[in-house]
Amino acid sequence: MNEVGRKTLFWRGLTGSVEQRKRYNKLITEADSEISAFLEINPESGASLLRKNSESQTSSPLSGLPFGVKDNIAVEKFQLTCGSKILNSFVSPYSATAVSRLLAAGAVPVGKANMDEFGMGSSTENSAYKTTVNPWDHAKVPGGSSGGSAAAVAAGLVPFALGSDTGGSVRQPAAFCGTYGLKPTYGSVSRYGLVAYASSLECVGVLADSVEMTKNVFTVIGGKDPMDQTSSNGSVNSADAAAQPYTIGVLSKTEGLDPAVAEAYGETIEQMKLLGWKIREISLNTQEYVVPAYYTIATAEASANLARYTGIRYGMREKDITDHENMVRLTRENGFGDEVKLRILLGTYVLRSGFQDQYYVRAQKIRTLIRNEINTLFTKVDMILMPVFPTQAFRFGSQEMTPYQQKLADKYTVTANLAGIPSLSFPTGLKSGLPVGLQLMAPDFCESRLFDAAGVLSGGRSIQLAPGAMSAGEVS
Repeated sequence: MNEVGRKTLFWRGLTGSVEQRKRYNKLITEADSEISAFLEINPESGASLLRKNSESQTSSPLSGLPFGVKDNIAVEKFQLTCGSKILNSFVSPYSATAVSRLLAAGAVPVGKANMDEFGMGSSTENSAYKTTVNPWDHAKVPGGSSGGSAAAVAAGLVPFALGSDTGGSVRQPAAFCGTYGLKPTYGSVSRYGLVAYASSLECVGVLADSVEMTKNVFTVIGGKDPMDQTSSNGSVNSADAAAQPYTIGVLSKTEGLDPAVAEAYGETIEQMKLLGWKIREISLNTQEYVVPAYYTIATAEASANLARYTGIRYGMREKDITDHENMVRLTRENGFGDEVKLRILLGTYVLRSGFQDQYYVRAQKIRTLIRNEINTLFTKVDMILMPVFPTQAFRFGSQEMTPYQQKLADKYTVTANLAGIPSLSFPTGLKSGLPVGLQLMAPDFCESRLFDAAGVLSGGRSIQLAPGAMSAGEVS
């Protein structure tokens, strides 16, 4: 039996053996002490939830497999902090629809993954609790905001994890850590149980160790949900007529890419040509506007969504203050981190009377132009190949990649969120000892096209795990 088979056999034992779960808990805790991917590890609670779900499918390909969950997605009896002090010690009373569907398929949630506070960041440095490191190089960031989920998969702690993608928060850490990362079509996966940051942009996404695993997870969690009126049946009902040889749109201009990313982009284009796929150069006339439009919309929605954190109903509350106004002010001042405060202030500013038309409404009009341009391109090409981020994983505290520079570098990922289309980040190999990831974008509800293309490009192989990753020899 190969390494993947031995590890899978061990993982499937989590559903039946207390001793197996105790051993896994010990192994994953010890392994995670090096990278800090998880804020909470509790396989026993996950197995208890599975036993509570009497309809779990033992025939599912996910049956018995452990998975991590980003800490802004609800899992019953697990914490739900969103990486923020303002939700310190809060425990979720229910599970998100995506988690419930995985439980019904027999998968076991084993822990909550670290993240940038409320999903605001590109490095997981904005967490109020831990600093997650990149399993490939502990001096480098794992990406964000789903950095904990990506690191857990890259380190072999779990075969897949749930994340959320608002402007690239699944795809960018997937590229930095060398995993697959799916941002699905908006509405194809229910957002019920995902703590709201920017409601019109964010999706529950998947980080996994293979194309097949990504596809299996998406198939389980996708589909209409009566608890989310923005959800759609498109993910399970839409037929994708495109077939190989694909026509791939590639950017005619890619200035600003690091040499390693530019090299990987060129090599992948050549690989596609060898497969007989047609390559067509494209220009995105709206690309210079995607970052300002995205941050205008995202911060405005964040300002509205995060107004609920007042310390009155739940979460952190400043004590010994009898004045209501000061209690709310101090709770928010001490409970939110600097990046969250910044985005709330920006969002409140663009929504002010007299400014809303100038900023927010204008950004929404630009968003429509972006979506129209993308849809027009998809009448000429089957998919679009783009970088994920201009660089590989950067160092903690990098002077070349300040928080402002990180925002500008989102120009390749936010397009998919503004247009609502699916995008899959896939690993292309190592450059200078670090992973490089690229992304494919497809029309609405054409995730199957992404899986097929990425599967061909990878040759059906699983990812290369990071050095020191938990191996089958440890768990068998």
